[in-house]
Amino acid sequence: MKEFSGVWILGEQRNQEVQTITYELLTRGLDLAKQRQVPLSVILLGKTKKEDLEKVIRCGADKIVNVTTKGLETFLPEPYTGTLEYLVNKYKPEIIIAGATSTGRTLMPLLAVKCHSGLTADCTQLEIEKDTGNLLQVRPAIGGNIMATIITPNHRPQLATVRPHSTPPAQEQVERKGEVIEETVDKSILQSRVKILNFEKAKEDSANIQEADVVVAGGRGLKKADNFAMISKIAKLLNGAVGASRDAVDRGWVTYPHQVGLSGKTISPKLYICSGISGSIQHLAGIKTAENIIA
Repeated sequence: MKEFSGVWILGEQRNQEVQTITYELLTRGLDLAKQRQVPLSVILLGKTKKEDLEKVIRCGADKIVNVTTKGLETFLPEPYTGTLEYLVNKYKPEIIIAGATSTGRTLMPLLAVKCHSGLTADCTQLEIEKDTGNLLQVRPAIGGNIMATIITPNHRPQLATVRPHSTPPAQEQVERKGEVIEETVDKSILQSRVKILNFEKAKEDSANIQEADVVVAGGRGLKKADNFAMISKIAKLLNGAVGASRDAVDRGWVTYPHQVGLSGKTISPKLYICSGISGSIQHLAGIKTAENIIA
């Protein structure tokens, strides 16, 4: 166990630009690295803009490992898993955290299998156990009725994912310095049984509630679909987006892209207004970082 050291964040880039989830993970990583008194590193697979790398360092990274080998520009499970496994074997981090994005949800289970380690998904809280140095991974369990604390005491690295928008992005510190390590991997690692043919933009019937400053949501307490129209009207008046509880979605009053909560989206608007929503732990997990909540 002693040979494993350091906290890693799996950063994400798209079109060479670092994505917001990376800065959110830096907030989590900084706290963990401070508790363990170890460096914080960000892993970025695919060539990334120099100015974005510099911003990541200003936001808290001590090191960035940027793998620039051609073939990692867009996410594919096998090349990304092989590359990350190579890096883990080379640098031996103690902890790796990733966002519960489509990339993180796909990659982290594959990596856990390769490393013979454990993985806790959708964590709401991450802490370090003082006596052992184990990562305490807290997440809702049994349908959200309890909060479970999970540890991986016998295997390293310890792996966890956290939901996007569950943590504020790390703030820049202008004078902060760090190291950028440019890595390459052998082409044999990038073998894939999947080939990307084309990208098509998803046709979603809603505004992006994860980016909205105002979200107005409705739930089962509205009694019927006709009453849900009031939610849409208020959202329009406030130039906001429409949200919903799982009950409202399950009843067909609104479509899944509007669902807020543990089984839907995590949001952090400046203003969240909800009506007819009970406030179950599953729903609260999706709105806890909202600045103002009116129920």
